[in-house]
Amino acid sequence: MQKSTTGQSHAKIIFFGEHSVVYGQPAICLPISKIKTVVSIKSSSEGQQVSSRYFTGFLSEMPESQTGIQLLIKTVLTELNQEKTPFGLTITSEIPAERGMGSSAATAVAIVRAFFHFFKQPLSHTELLRLADVSEQYIHGNPSGLDAATVSSQTPIWFVRGRRPQAIPIKQNTFLVIADTGIMGQTGLAVQHVKSQLASDPQAEAAIESLGKYAKQARHCLAIGDSKKLGLLMNHSQTILSKLGVSHPTLDLFANLSLSNGALGAKLTGGGMGGCLISLTPDKPSAEKVATVLEKHGAIHTWIEPLVTLNRKGDHHDHS
Repeated sequence: MQKSTTGQSHAKIIFFGEHSVVYGQPAICLPISKIKTVVSIKSSSEGQQVSSRYFTGFLSEMPESQTGIQLLIKTVLTELNQEKTPFGLTITSEIPAERGMGSSAATAVAIVRAFFHFFKQPLSHTELLRLADVSEQYIHGNPSGLDAATVSSQTPIWFVRGRRPQAIPIKQNTFLVIADTGIMGQTGLAVQHVKSQLASDPQAEAAIESLGKYAKQARHCLAIGDSKKLGLLMNHSQTILSKLGVSHPTLDLFANLSLSNGALGAKLTGGGMGGCLISLTPDKPSAEKVATVLEKHGAIHTWIEPLVTLNRKGDHHDHS
């Protein structure tokens, strides 16, 4: 056991395939490593204590809203035969909650990594995802595993539900602007809405298939560096997501503003009905311009991610 240690993870965005991924279509997800979650654990003589932006106190006294995290910590301690060991655990996250950026999965992954480091135990990638799924199952009911796979990866991934995530190579010098609308995403409601659309509207099935087709074409564009077509595919996806009823007036406004200020493409990311917009820009000055315009129109936070940092990382998978 170490006196103190940390476990880290990061945010994620769905680049292509939100909603359609629920129905067996592929999704492309990108790790956003600059937006971090860090969990630190230190030895303690005062019981098992947890501190986060939502709660500070004893593990046994965590409120119902934190049951997923409580359950995860207890499961990990049982797995490591350390149920009674006292500790002080602190969660520090830069990832906004309810924005489709993998906040809960990132917390789960960082907690698991931190405890395994703390007790000096080896941790395989498979075991990491299995344990992180404990809180994800509690919080989301039947998660696809997409969030945990991406927040624990250093590489862009190709995700099909029920299959092992694949790392994909990309060749891009473009920049991605992520803009937080400040409106909580409503993933559960959005997923339910798409489900009812599929039951009542014959065109909805074709829409889902198109989203999957765009993801496949986008994978090719990413690999060969065709950023113009990549932007168009983002726009086509946004049009369909809007028709499916999972966009939001602010997301639509942000998309239009991005395109009229130099973006190659723009779309919502995640569940929709709020949350974040992503815009693809050809260079850093364009990215900065788009970010500034969106902040002037109400974005509460923007991040600029150079996709060049993900180039060639798709040749391997992170198993740490």
